[in-house]
Amino acid sequence: MQQYLRILKLFLGAAIAAELEYRFNFIIAAISSLGNLTGSLFGLFLFYRTGYKFDGWIWEEALIVLAVFTILQGLSAIFLIPNLNRIVQQVQEGTLDFVLLKPISSQFWLSTRTVSPWGLPDLIFGFLLLGYAGSKLGLGVSNYLLSLLPLLCGIISLYSLWFILGSTSIWFVKIYNVTEVLRGLLEAGRYPMVAYPTAYRFFFTFIVPVAFLTTVPAQVILDRVSGSWVLGSFVLASGLFFASVRFWRLALRYYTSASS
Repeated sequence: MQQYLRILKLFLGAAIAAELEYRFNFIIAAISSLGNLTGSLFGLFLFYRTGYKFDGWIWEEALIVLAVFTILQGLSAIFLIPNLNRIVQQVQEGTLDFVLLKPISSQFWLSTRTVSPWGLPDLIFGFLLLGYAGSKLGLGVSNYLLSLLPLLCGIISLYSLWFILGSTSIWFVKIYNVTEVLRGLLEAGRYPMVAYPTAYRFFFTFIVPVAFLTTVPAQVILDRVSGSWVLGSFVLASGLFFASVRFWRLALRYYTSASS
C-alpha cells in the first residue's frame, strides 16, 4: 500500500507540473464551467419561474442536486476523463504493452496516471452553490458530513462504469462514442429524479444508476432518505468496482498486444 501511495504522489506531482505549463487554460476552463453552470441554472429556473416545482422539491433543494452534479462533474474532469478516456488510445497505439510490463496493477496505472486541474472551477462553483443553497435551507455541517459516504460511492460507481466501457476497447478498439453516450446519460443527474416520468426514473435508478450519483447524496444532505438507500449506494459501488476489476482481467485475456 505504501508503494502505491508513493507512486500516486509521483503521478500527481508530474501531472500537475505538466499541466501548469498552460496556465491560461485554467481561465478558459473557469469561463466554460461558469457558462455550463449558468445554463443549468437557467434551465432549472424555467421550471420554477411560474411557481411550478418538482414533486417534493423546492427551488433551494433542487439547487442541492445541481450542486452535487457540478461537484461530481468537476471530480470527473480532474481524475476520470484524463485517465479513462486514454484507455482507448493506449489500445489503439499499442502503448498498453508498456503498461502491462510495469510491476504494478495495470488498472491502478491506467486510473491514476494523470490528473487535470482544469476541473477545479466546476468543483469550486459546485461547493459555492452547495453552500448557498444550504444556507438558505438552514443546513448544518452534519448534513454535509453525512453525504460524504454516498457521494464517494457515487464517484466509485461512475469510475467503475467508465472503466468497464473503456475496457471494451480491447475488443472493439474505437468506442469513443460509447463513453460519450454515458456522459450524455449522466447529464440527467442535473435534476431530481422526480423530474422524469416513471419509466425514466426506473432506467436512471436501476439500469444506469444516475440517481445514486446525485439525487441520493442530495437527499442525504437534506435528511430525507432512509438508510437503505445509503446501503444501496455502498452495495452498488462495491459491486461495480469488483465487476470492473474482474472485467479488466477478462479483457486482458483477449489482448494480443501491438506486436503480435
